[in-house]
Amino acid sequence: MADLHATERLVPDDTGIARAAEVLLAGGLVSFPTETVYGLGGVATDDIAVARIFEAKGRPHFNPLIAHVPDLEAVSKIAELSGRAHDLAQAFWPGPLTLVLPMRADAGLSPLVSAGLTTVAVRIPDHPLAQKLLRAVGRPVVAPSANPSGRISPTEAEHVLAGLGGRIEAVLDGGPCSVGVESTIVGFNPEPVLLRPGGLPTEAIEDALGAPLARRAEGAGINAPGQLASHYAPDARVRLDAEAARPGERMLGFGGVDGEMNLSPSGDLVEAAANLFRMLHALDAAGDAPIAVAPVPDTGLGRAINDRLRRAAAPRG
Repeated sequence: MADLHATERLVPDDTGIARAAEVLLAGGLVSFPTETVYGLGGVATDDIAVARIFEAKGRPHFNPLIAHVPDLEAVSKIAELSGRAHDLAQAFWPGPLTLVLPMRADAGLSPLVSAGLTTVAVRIPDHPLAQKLLRAVGRPVVAPSANPSGRISPTEAEHVLAGLGGRIEAVLDGGPCSVGVESTIVGFNPEPVLLRPGGLPTEAIEDALGAPLARRAEGAGINAPGQLASHYAPDARVRLDAEAARPGERMLGFGGVDGEMNLSPSGDLVEAAANLFRMLHALDAAGDAPIAVAPVPDTGLGRAINDRLRRAAAPRG
């Protein structure tokens, strides 16, 4: 169990990776960087470790987790990968794409991973530290974002320690994440359907498929991570599509709409995605005044940015 007063901070070298793997294999929780955000890792075959992830995050148990593995051979041990799913895997793995696949009967995963579903969400991350750690562990590792449930996702080790310090054993510090928003999630029903926009633009997936992606039905049951209406939220209230701050608000700009911080003065959506959670963390830490956010184009990575902003601004229970 985690020390109530300290979370070990591991350096990104062979010793740090070996220590992180040792902690995971002993049933502990380790946050580690991926190209998208920092994940909160636990061995997916360990019921207690997976349960502790839900406990540490305060995550509802009906919200499934993503199993992270290093390669296609490891995918084949826990899920069935064929047809269009195999095409997308070949095109985009390793990378910021999660596929929801039929789970093998002998996968051996904790039932908590799939939240009782017959499918499992799987990803091969494209980050050297994540790859080295997964190979050192030799088992699937579930790794939801390493933050209290519903709060802003972490893109730096400091964000993890601020939210989960003392609740988990260790964080492997690999510096800032390059993509900055969670993976795109695609399911199959039986045709490919977008379950969550993310770090892989929808247009790239549609180009690879040669056809439009179906969209998840409004009000459909939760069948993948990141589908809660209120999520990714700072303490401060958020107002979207603001051309200027109102009295008492702080402005998060984009392009020509400037503010206290600007996601990308040049209007670059890749830069904006990488900056999104870092800037929301910084504004949230600086005070509780409402945050006004400039309009962001709803194309490419802008779809993922706007998805996260809408959930950050949603009414909270």
